[in-house]
Amino acid sequence: MRAEEELLSAAKRYLKRKYLETTVSMDVIENTVVNGDGQLRVRCTVKSLGLLKSDWIKTFDFKRGKIVTMHAKRI
Repeated sequence: MRAEEELLSAAKRYLKRKYLETTVSMDVIENTVVNGDGQLRVRCTVKSLGLLKSDWIKTFDFKRGKIVTMHAKRI
């Protein structure tokens, strides 16, 4: 689904810009984004500045097509 791919791309860019994380993998758990509003919940592995990999459940809150907040839980 192209719309979901765009949401994933936005999430990866957000992590890179805000946290300097490089996304190794990202899988959708739940997507409730409709017309630009809702949540995208993913399971992901990211690499941080120290090049250490870590696994997370991250929930991105979208408003008008943009990420406004993100909640994360390390797994």
